[in-house]
Amino acid sequence: MRHLVIIPTYNEKENISSIIEVVLSLPAMEVLVVDDNSPDGTGDLVIEMIEADSSNRIHILRRAGKLGLGTAYIAGFKYALEHNFDYISEMDADFSHNPKDLIRLRQACIEGADLSIGSRYVSGGGFENWPKHRILISKGGSLYVQMLTFMPIKDATAGFICYSAKVLRAINLDKIGFTGYAFQIEMKYVAWKLGFSLKEVPITFKERELGVSKMSAGIIKEAVIGVLNLRMRNIKKYYANK
Repeated sequence: MRHLVIIPTYNEKENISSIIEVVLSLPAMEVLVVDDNSPDGTGDLVIEMIEADSSNRIHILRRAGKLGLGTAYIAGFKYALEHNFDYISEMDADFSHNPKDLIRLRQACIEGADLSIGSRYVSGGGFENWPKHRILISKGGSLYVQMLTFMPIKDATAGFICYSAKVLRAINLDKIGFTGYAFQIEMKYVAWKLGFSLKEVPITFKERELGVSKMSAGIIKEAVIGVLNLRMRNIKKYYANK
């Protein structure tokens, strides 16, 4: 069993070494950092860790510039499939996601889910030190998605995920077009419409202690419009790998 954890980065030098060390302390985990040419030297720190690591469990994709969260994950998904990983996870670099929850997300897939979601809105999930206005935006976004798509997921914008490789192989990843919250919604909705099983696993989402949030008004706008676009598409015809 091989499990790749994809961590996209842009100016995360305060967090990247620590998050990699914690992930690698977990069983059967490898890390892929997708760095968008961080000016603060995040990518250089990762290269130093790779050179010092004898287990060959740290990997990096260095991109030319800030190309967006969604494209970073797509690049990571393609890397994972090319290198025959069984499970592929997404998570933030800033410890807002507890790396130890990766085990529970993977276990949900081992037990039958095709895609497991670290959820703030199921029983047992929640927040720690997150601003109230951000919680309202997130809850409102997930409710909006539920109302428009009927997808049975309470935390549609969640970015802490574990995929079985078969899900990513079934999706034409080149058709995934959104980058922020809308990317997270798009991936879940497409997987669901293609018949895969989704399971929410309760997690506590923690406000970052170091670094700067990448949230913006443009990301929120993309999500609102993106859901409407998704509803108008023939998902199987548009997204399924032939």
